[in-house]
Amino acid sequence: MKIKEILTAALLSAAVLMMPGLEVSAQKYEGGLIDKTVALVGNSVILLSDVESDAIYMQSMGYVSDRNVRCEALENIMVTKIFYTQAVLDSLAVNPDMVDAMLSQQVDGILSRFGGEKAVEAYFKKPMHELREGWRNRIMEESLANEMRRTIAGKVPEVTPKEVERFYKRTSKDSLPVIPDQYKISEITIYPNVERAELAARERLLEFRQRVMDGEKFSLLATLYSEDSESAMRGGELGMSSKSLFWPEFSDAAMSLKPGQVSPIVKTPNGYHLIQLIARDGDMFNARHILLKPRYTAEDRDSAFIRLDSIRNAVLADSITFEQAAKKFSQDPLTRTNGGLVPDVETGAPFIDIDKLKPEEYNVLKNMKPGEISRPIESTDNESRAGMTAGNTAYKIIRLDEIREAHTPTFNQDFDILLNMATNQKAEEAVEAFINDKIQTIYIVIDPLFQKCVFQRDGWVK
Repeated sequence: MKIKEILTAALLSAAVLMMPGLEVSAQKYEGGLIDKTVALVGNSVILLSDVESDAIYMQSMGYVSDRNVRCEALENIMVTKIFYTQAVLDSLAVNPDMVDAMLSQQVDGILSRFGGEKAVEAYFKKPMHELREGWRNRIMEESLANEMRRTIAGKVPEVTPKEVERFYKRTSKDSLPVIPDQYKISEITIYPNVERAELAARERLLEFRQRVMDGEKFSLLATLYSEDSESAMRGGELGMSSKSLFWPEFSDAAMSLKPGQVSPIVKTPNGYHLIQLIARDGDMFNARHILLKPRYTAEDRDSAFIRLDSIRNAVLADSITFEQAAKKFSQDPLTRTNGGLVPDVETGAPFIDIDKLKPEEYNVLKNMKPGEISRPIESTDNESRAGMTAGNTAYKIIRLDEIREAHTPTFNQDFDILLNMATNQKAEEAVEAFINDKIQTIYIVIDPLFQKCVFQRDGWVK
């Protein structure tokens, strides 16, 4: 199925107004589309188009089940309606700015796919303000439902160590996840001369800009030299897109141009750009760009390696500890304060799963023993610095502190993992108990079309 068809189906339900108290009936829409109310949960209507759009989305994502996917889609929607209904009764609220941000992101994606507001309005046969309102209502409802879920889960009492132990003993070891090899490492990092590399990139772009002014085609230079490989294949063209999809400094520069005009050099976290505007439509624009990133020389590398070798030799000679050297010489503030210890960037844990290690670092670590310190290597950092994104060039020496081989969790060694699993299970049980209780007490009507469904939970059909 084409992306546009999937998108249309997925958004159809959001464009239909909810009508509390509506009896199960068929409704005919412009263009001959027949829609049908197939369920009521409290005062919330579920339309056949809701079910169809969600089923199409599930199938498009490769979802496979031995049950009827439309029956599953309906049950999922009914569960959401249960949480939404309770959220309204409990006067829960969600941040409207968050809803607006989610709506803006969704609308921007749709506008970019269709090529602007006029194309979207023509395709959906509705003015943009009506479409936005429908999509906003759907986002608000789903956000309230999720807030209700979090409220229920948040009321679950804290899991005690005894409960974790019981969870561990009664859980089949075959059902526990296998924890991969994990590495505990420390590093000392030195960065190359950023200013010199940035100056070189800017001077190169100034040369390109002058060549365009002298009559060369911007698109040809973008194809030959831009480091944005995807757009370079199209002569640097980005396609008509919402300005919010780009870095603000990039969008501001592009929106200030006239068609055909070339910008001054623009710096973003991706690097340095020249931008040529092609067209502008409201808050959308199409432009070409040439991207250059700071590149470092062999001199930068050799200088850093000499310094790192000197630090490594001092540590090996016991003139200074690795931790002391990291605090004194490392230029990465995120690891320097911890004596060079590198945490998992997602969890903050001291051990890093093998598949999260940078390839160039693993290639060194795999041949090391705990306690050994590597020779200097070229790698990247993990966090932003000086306005640049993660992944900046960095030179390092790495100490392998410890290796944990792949294993199933054990109570003593992996208590935190088991605690998290036990807590999640307890929260899920509380949420499921809430759903089953509400199925028995809330007003629910299901159309005969779906009454023979084999649902995951009992009691839907009364």
